Amino acid sequence: MTVESIIANGVSEALKALYNVEVKPESLKPQATRKEFEGNLTVVVFPFLKASHKSPEETGKEIGEWLVKNNTSVENFNVVKGFLNLVISPSFWTNVLNEMVNDPDYGFKTPDEHSKLVMVEYSSPNTNKPLHLGHVRNNLLGYSLSKILEANGNKVVKTNIVNDRGIHICKSMLAWKKWGNGETPELSGKKGDHLIGDYYVEFDKHYKKELNSLTESGMTKEEAEAASPLMQEAREMLRKWEAGDPEVRNLWKTMNSWVYDGFGETYKRLGVDFDKIYYESDTYLEGKDLVLGGIESGIMYRKEDGSVWADLTGDGLDHKLLLRSDGTSVYMTQDIGTAKLRYQDYPIDKMVYVVGNEQNYHFQVLSLILDKLGFAWGKGLVHFSYGMVELPEGKMKSREGTVVDADDLIDKMVSSAREASAERFSDMDPEEADNVARMVGLGALKYFLLKVDPKKNMLFNPKESIDFNGNTGPFLQYTYARIQSVIRRAGDFPKQVPEDVMPNEKESTLIQKLADFPNVVKEAGDNYSPALIANYCYDLAKEYNQFYHDYSILKEENENIKDLRLLLSEQVGVVLKKAAGLLGMEMPDRM
Repeated sequence: MTVESIIANGVSEALKALYNVEVKPESLKPQATRKEFEGNLTVVVFPFLKASHKSPEETGKEIGEWLVKNNTSVENFNVVKGFLNLVISPSFWTNVLNEMVNDPDYGFKTPDEHSKLVMVEYSSPNTNKPLHLGHVRNNLLGYSLSKILEANGNKVVKTNIVNDRGIHICKSMLAWKKWGNGETPELSGKKGDHLIGDYYVEFDKHYKKELNSLTESGMTKEEAEAASPLMQEAREMLRKWEAGDPEVRNLWKTMNSWVYDGFGETYKRLGVDFDKIYYESDTYLEGKDLVLGGIESGIMYRKEDGSVWADLTGDGLDHKLLLRSDGTSVYMTQDIGTAKLRYQDYPIDKMVYVVGNEQNYHFQVLSLILDKLGFAWGKGLVHFSYGMVELPEGKMKSREGTVVDADDLIDKMVSSAREASAERFSDMDPEEADNVARMVGLGALKYFLLKVDPKKNMLFNPKESIDFNGNTGPFLQYTYARIQSVIRRAGDFPKQVPEDVMPNEKESTLIQKLADFPNVVKEAGDNYSPALIANYCYDLAKEYNQFYHDYSILKEENENIKDLRLLLSEQVGVVLKKAAGLLGMEMPDRM
C-alpha cells in the first residue's frame, strides 16, 4: 500500500471519528507538499467544513491531531489556511525503502489472463524514402508508450503499417527505371532506403523541370501538371500495378525489399521493434470489401458518379469519401481494411494510433466508421496525436531532399557523445568506449524528443540535447553511472535497514520520490504521456545529486546510516534504470 493510500485511509477514519461522516479513501488522495512548506503530504480540508462546522484552520488542526495520535505514519503537522501539511514519520520511510527493495517488480504491474490487450500502431513509413527526424519522434513515442502501457499491466502488441503502394511509390520506381542503370544497394554502397529515396528526389527534379518548360510555353500550372509526360507515366505505372502487371509488380517487390532491409537497420539502431507488420498493399482491398458491404447494410451510400460515401452529419461531422468514382480507395478505406485484419488476428480491447496532429480529423472519422461497422473497440480508439519536430533552420521537405535523415542523425548524436565524453572514456577500451558513446548519443536523442509534452510542436537542438548538466539524457545516465560507481566501491552491504534507523529530511524526501514511481507510471499510462516519465527521471536524478553533494556515503562513520545511504543509492539506480527503460534508454554502468 502506498503512503498516499495509508494517509487517505487515515483521513477517512478521522472524519468518521470526529464528524461522523463516511468519505471513501479514494476521494481523499493527498498531494505532495509544496517545497516552501514543512511536510511531505498535503490534505485539502475545505470539503470537510460542512461536516465540521468550523473554520478551515480549526478543522485542519483537529484532523492533524487525530492522525498524530492514531496513525503511526504521521509524526507532526501544520495547517496553512485550508491545507493540512503532514510530516511523515522517518521510521515509516525506512519501512517503505525496505519494502521496495524487496519487490523486484516495484512500480510495474505484471499482465495476467485478465489483462486488456492494447494494440499500438507507430512508425507507418512510406517505401519511397528513408526514415527522417519526424519518423524518429513517432517511433520513440510509440515504443515508449507501448512500454508504459505494458508496465501498467496491459498486454501490448506493437504494430506497424507500411505504406507500400500508391503514386509516390511509383515515382521512385519510374525514376529508377529511367535513370538507375541497374543500380542496387550493393553496387552503390548505400542502404536500400537511402537509394530509393534518392530516386524519389530525382523524380521530383525532373518533374519540376518539365513543369517549368510547360509553363514557359504558355500553360497554366494546373494545365502543366495535367500534361506532364513524366507524371502520366507514373500514373500509368500505378494502373499497371493495380492491374497486377508482372513486370511492374516484380520491380515493386525488388525495390521494396531493399527499403525493408534499410528500415530494419534503422529500427535496430533506434532500439524499437514490432510484433506484427501490416502492408497497405494487403489491406486496401479488404477495406474496399467492407465499404461495399456497408452500402448493403445502409451504413454507406453510393453517389450517381459511382463514388461511395459515409454520411456522418448525424454525428456532427460531414460526408466522407470512401471510394472514388473509378473504384480506387482512399487512406480511410485502407485504415478500415487494416482494422479488419487486425481484429481477425488479435482480440483487441483498445487500439492506439500514434500519428501526427494533422490527422486529428481523420481519426475522428475512422472511429465513427469502425464503430458503425461493428468493431467493438472502434468508438474508443485512441489517436495519440503529437506535434511536429522542427529544426532551428525550419521545416523539412522530403521531395527536395532537405529532411534530417534518421541514420545521419543517429551518427551525429553518437559522434557528438564521443567528442563530449572523450575525457570520461579515457580509461575504457575502444569497444566499451564506442558502446557507451552509442548509449549516450541515443539516450540524448530519445530523452530530448520524449521529455516534451507530445501534443506540442518542438524544436530539436542536437547540441543542447548532449549537455551533461542540463535536463538531458546524458545527465540521467551520468547520475546512474555515479551510483554504480558508489555501489562497486562499497562492496557487500545489507539489503535491509533496521527499522529504528531514522533517515534525515533529505533522505526522507528521496525515499518519498521513489515511492512516487508507481503513481507516475500509472499517470503516464492513463494520460498516454512518456513526458511524465521523463520529467520524473530528471526530478529523481536532480534530487539524488543534491543528496550526493550534501552527504557522505562511503565515509559515513555510523554503519547503519551508511547502509541506509547505500541502499537508498542502489534503489535510486534501480528505479532510474526502470524509468529510463520506459523511454527506451539504456543506462551505462560507467561513464
